[in-house]
Amino acid sequence: MGLIVSIIVGGIIGWVASMIMKTNSQMGLLANVGVGVVGSFLGHLAAGLLGIGATGTLGSFILSLLGAVALIAILRGVGWLR
Repeated sequence: MGLIVSIIVGGIIGWVASMIMKTNSQMGLLANVGVGVVGSFLGHLAAGLLGIGATGTLGSFILSLLGAVALIAILRGVGWLR
């Protein structure tokens, strides 16, 4: 059950991040889930390295969203997204 919830939440985070970065028309469902899950991991990893911790569901969502937005920016910089 946890994997299914992670995929759903990752899809939502990836979708919101793609709307913020205006790449929503280029990304499909699988790309949104991938960006959401990987971006969430990167956001929490970076916050942990900086000594910042997320408290509660909202804090965790914001860190995940920031990680997904950063991942989209990186993918744009590499040329994988326009």
